[in-house]
Amino acid sequence: MSSGYGGRGYRDGSRERSDRRGGGGSSGHGNDFDKDQGGGERLDRPPPHLKGREIGLWYAKFGAVRRKQGDRRSRAVVQMDEAREQHITKLLSSVQSDRPGPWRDYNDIRASTSNSRPTAARSSGHCYFDGEMSEEDKQKIELKSEEEEEDVTAGQKTSQRHFPRAAVKDEAPDAWDEEEQQEKEEKEMLRRKDKDLDFLFQEVARDNSLDERLERDLQSKKSDTKYKEMLKFREKLPSYGKKEELVELINSNRVLVVSGETGCGKTTQVTQFILDDYINRGVGSVCRVVCTQPRRISAISVAERVAAERAESVGNGNSCGYQIRLQSRLPRKQGSILYCTTGIILQWLRSDPLLSTISHLVLDEIHERNLQSDVLLVIVKNILTLRDDLKIILMSATLNAEKFSKYFNNCAMIHIPGLTFPVEEFLLEDIVEMTRYSPQNQDRRPSRKRGFWQGRNSRPEKEEKEAEYKESWPTYARTLQGRYSDNTIETLEMLDDDDKIDLELILALIRHIVLKEEDGAILVFLPGWDNISGLNDLLVAQEMFRSDRFVIIPLHSLMPTVNQTQVFKRPPPGVRKIVIATNIAETSITIDDVVYVIDGGKIKETNFDTNNNISTMTAEWVSLANAKQRKGRAGRVCPGKCYHLYNGLRASLLDAYQLPEIMRTPLEELCLQIKILKLGSIAQFLEKSLDPPTTKAINLAIKNLTGLNALDRSENLTALGFHLARLPVEPHIGKLILFGALLGCLDPVLTIAASLSFKDPFFIPLGKEKMADMRRRTLSRNSKSDHLTIVNAFQGWEEAKHSGARYEREYCWDNFLSANTLQMLHNMKGQFAEHLMHTGFISSRDPKDPKSNVNSDNEKLIKAVIVAGLYPKVATIRPSRCKKAGVKAYTQADGKVVIHPKSVNAEETEFNYTWLVYHLKMRTSSIFLYDCTEVSPFSLLFFGGDITIQKDEDQETIAVDQWIVFRSPARIAHLVKSLKKELDSLLEEKIRNPAPVDWQDRQSKDCAVITAIIDLITTQEKPTGGAKGYGQTWASAPRGQHTRFDDEDDEDD
Repeated sequence: MSSGYGGRGYRDGSRERSDRRGGGGSSGHGNDFDKDQGGGERLDRPPPHLKGREIGLWYAKFGAVRRKQGDRRSRAVVQMDEAREQHITKLLSSVQSDRPGPWRDYNDIRASTSNSRPTAARSSGHCYFDGEMSEEDKQKIELKSEEEEEDVTAGQKTSQRHFPRAAVKDEAPDAWDEEEQQEKEEKEMLRRKDKDLDFLFQEVARDNSLDERLERDLQSKKSDTKYKEMLKFREKLPSYGKKEELVELINSNRVLVVSGETGCGKTTQVTQFILDDYINRGVGSVCRVVCTQPRRISAISVAERVAAERAESVGNGNSCGYQIRLQSRLPRKQGSILYCTTGIILQWLRSDPLLSTISHLVLDEIHERNLQSDVLLVIVKNILTLRDDLKIILMSATLNAEKFSKYFNNCAMIHIPGLTFPVEEFLLEDIVEMTRYSPQNQDRRPSRKRGFWQGRNSRPEKEEKEAEYKESWPTYARTLQGRYSDNTIETLEMLDDDDKIDLELILALIRHIVLKEEDGAILVFLPGWDNISGLNDLLVAQEMFRSDRFVIIPLHSLMPTVNQTQVFKRPPPGVRKIVIATNIAETSITIDDVVYVIDGGKIKETNFDTNNNISTMTAEWVSLANAKQRKGRAGRVCPGKCYHLYNGLRASLLDAYQLPEIMRTPLEELCLQIKILKLGSIAQFLEKSLDPPTTKAINLAIKNLTGLNALDRSENLTALGFHLARLPVEPHIGKLILFGALLGCLDPVLTIAASLSFKDPFFIPLGKEKMADMRRRTLSRNSKSDHLTIVNAFQGWEEAKHSGARYEREYCWDNFLSANTLQMLHNMKGQFAEHLMHTGFISSRDPKDPKSNVNSDNEKLIKAVIVAGLYPKVATIRPSRCKKAGVKAYTQADGKVVIHPKSVNAEETEFNYTWLVYHLKMRTSSIFLYDCTEVSPFSLLFFGGDITIQKDEDQETIAVDQWIVFRSPARIAHLVKSLKKELDSLLEEKIRNPAPVDWQDRQSKDCAVITAIIDLITTQEKPTGGAKGYGQTWASAPRGQHTRFDDEDDEDD
């Protein structure tokens, strides 16, 4: 490697700038700079005749030219030794000519469809896995597209039989009976394979003897002491008072909207009313009630509660059970209630699009408007046109119940009042007045004057609200005069920061409650972990709160679950419980003894910016629905108080409820679900939703799926898309799983996939953040990979568990790992492996099966598989001038980005290569990369995008998608490109006709090609940096193309 680029500064202390602001494209000036090299004149000063702005432009162009020269000199070299070069040349000639054994048949197949799209793609150097080709290539094969469609259909035929009812009957009528028999057999086979379908696949027919038995059982319960006790409690619930009316409305309407306040009992009672009514009418055997829940925790806890109210255990063939992913306690087959997550219903719909064995579908908490429930509403609306006997009950909070009724053609509605004690509410002005709080060391300007400096990225509607707020503030401030002190009004202006929550104010308020108010638990709502840990630190720093008269419990998904169980326990007399939580405590869990609620007024909300193809997570103002739920948490046991940390003007401008998830998240996974459920055109389906996403968001998702080759240009599922849609993960993670199976490193790749689709197993204990980071770095074993860190942590846990429960506990404790999360990842891996076995990619359902893990010890290959799954999520890294600051990272789309502090690479200074792949890019205070892994040139060449070979002046180069550029002699570049084509054709064939690779048969094409590539990735990669040469290794854009960086790209953080 040339030592060219040395650093980012020059001899005279001037700093190079990137080629932004028009400096990059001007090659003419660059030539003038090049011509002068070697002359006596200093080149790092502008000519003396230039003045003012011209000098600035000169420096911009000068910096761009110097950068380009440095980039060219510092490109990593792709090379292979002579023996491997000869071996690969020989291998390519053998697989491209006539071959013995099965690959002769393979060639014959290829020859017979030589004009089909995949082969055309290979001849053009285009990769099957990179989706759509250029217009020119498309035109060459347009005439053969119908022939290709037939080929695809043939390839998918066995898989498509999993969707019997949705298949189009285009055979002769006399074949239909035979097909229906086949459907039955398929259903039975599918039920045996997938335990999540057990409840769905039951033959439901009226059974008189069962009807009588169910009626007798219900009558006998009435003399059961336990049942009678529970009945007394149930009778006090507001929903019980509406029992007759509810049953009448459900029986006489196909759709009913039930709206109710927190604590009214609708979730636990409505399902029981339906079942008991059927049993009492002597038709219990045909009643099968399914109730959806947005979260796993609520599906389980509600089912357990209902079973207890019926004096039974949950599941075990009794009247009530639950079904969540990987876990179930099923009730009896007929005359029963099942609580399940919304995702389970969507899974069922693949196998039975009419949910033909369900009599009543209850959709609960639909006001939350999550992605799955919104999609389910569209599907259910369609099922109602095809099934006269299905009853739909929609249960919602009160704020937007009318909207759901209107969506279902103004269907019937009923409202149930809440069972809560009165709650007194206080706004920010009241809180400041009662605590006499005055902020310390704060920017004293009111927020409306600070707006220019905040530079926030928000939606236009939010900006309009802010403008209205700032305009109305002077008038509102005048209305406060006389009612509140001048100090309070002045403090309000200073506190009114749209970005930050004043934790000192919350501390003052907690002190006020403790010293002036009656006993009772305090629940504080904050948007995220940083606020929760910040407030916790403030509290424990006070001597008053360190005493044993207080129990402080932070509640967050990053906290170990053991701590979270304390939240439900009532403390002994004289001890006050303080719970600091995110919005998880709004609906998912109920803490009975809360009397005081402090509503921080903010909620973390993810938004998707379609213009920049990036997710943003910011703390937004709560909606009225959130505020109402929070207030409701205070009045469950006695009259309560709720303190909102926003003023009256802000309260008047709050949205009625949060923007639906479908309008603010990426839609790729949803689009695949729409296609696999055979719901027609994606855009037309989504247009029917309650609040349709923008056309731009839909088109972007389709474009991304086409780029992944999950959809073809007619928006049909490809063979790859079919498999990705069947996996219960987002498409990139699905591709990662398939490649892990095909390349023989299944177990570690399934660990990575489970973690990315659920959450990583690390938790952050308060006060031990640095130690947790250190343990995480130790577990990384210098792999420079967050993904491999999780693999190492998981393998350590498996070994500890094998040694016994005590060793497992100690291992988790020492390494800040959650045993519950690790167990969940273990279960998910089993589910993924089972799916892969059923589709033919592997031969055993055991993720650790030796045949599927012949390459699982090969760290470099696992990193290459991560590239296959996550590409094009690639960033390049450069050293920071400040060695302690880690590295700087850049993406092609965003310029400068930041590796998230939680990553093992955040403070890493010595890398072997200059490329990272990442799973998630999120904009909060900066654009952060989460879960990243350092990857090598060969990994990007074989598992990235299109390869192009070109000459850049005197340099021979090979590039991935024309922006990841390496130096390479032309003959080596052509060998790599040809080998990649063979890999693509092999993988394409495996995706179309899944079969495990036979690693024993060294003569087979699969084995020969894959082994050659693994050998190159493993042995030919020479680290291009490390401690000494790191600064000279980063690759650049090819000639004439410049990656633009943010304005601050040269500034050290």
